[in-house]
Amino acid sequence: MSRIALATYRPRGDQPVDRDLPLLVEELRHSGADAVAVPWDDADVDWADFDLAVVRSTWDYSWRREEFLEWAARCAAATRLANPVDVLRWNTDKRYLGDLAAAGVPTVPTAYVAPGDAPALPADRPYVIKPTAGAGARYAARYTPAEQAVALRQLARMHEEGLTAMVQPYVDGIDVTGERAVLFYGGSFLHSIRKGAVLSPGVAFDTRKTAHPSLEPWQPTEAELAVAERALATVPGGAERLLYARVDLVDGADGRPCVMELELVEPNLFLSAVHPGSVGAVAAAIVKAAA
Repeated sequence: MSRIALATYRPRGDQPVDRDLPLLVEELRHSGADAVAVPWDDADVDWADFDLAVVRSTWDYSWRREEFLEWAARCAAATRLANPVDVLRWNTDKRYLGDLAAAGVPTVPTAYVAPGDAPALPADRPYVIKPTAGAGARYAARYTPAEQAVALRQLARMHEEGLTAMVQPYVDGIDVTGERAVLFYGGSFLHSIRKGAVLSPGVAFDTRKTAHPSLEPWQPTEAELAVAERALATVPGGAERLLYARVDLVDGADGRPCVMELELVEPNLFLSAVHPGSVGAVAAAIVKAAA
């Protein structure tokens, strides 16, 4: 019997709860595995006791990136870790979007403003500012050129905290066709969802947002699947090393899908909310990886 740990976190206050965890643990146990959900930062856990540790919902990692990566390295030294630690290191810094763009993958154009850099904000279009290490729309906000003073205050606050900012044009297509997430598990397409726009005009960057509004099932187009597969092909060491992946897509200025984010760390799988029928496939892929 394989022992499997699903790495999660301890929600505090109004932080989201991973409602997929009980479904996965139950299905894994039904499949014959000894599965438990474990906070990634629990100092009492001996990760060598497990045949496989799966990063599932470590949703506080973005404010603790170095600590998280140190844990991932220790965990990977003790047991098999999915996804691999070098992939986690690459994917926890959204400057990986530059690697995708350099490889010819359609991506949302992105500029980076590190602490000490002189900010250059768009003067002719709405834009978004968010951190290179972030999740769940944390510290993300949408601005117009007339709101530059407010945007500069956000940059100053982020730089005080040592965060590098990314600046992207606001993709108008999100307001029309939404954002699509294409998910893969065990090397195969799992399912897809569509959600509405996360960022609303005038909402402050440090206000908690609804990360996945207006969720609904989605059947990806051939073009969306093709872009998602091109994005996965850029992963260091090859996509075949991944247990799971989520590719977030929006329609670019040309109306074609482009990558907003490639999520290889702790993607919401939308099982309980949209795709409960996928629980079995996810559990089967995890059991296979632990064998």
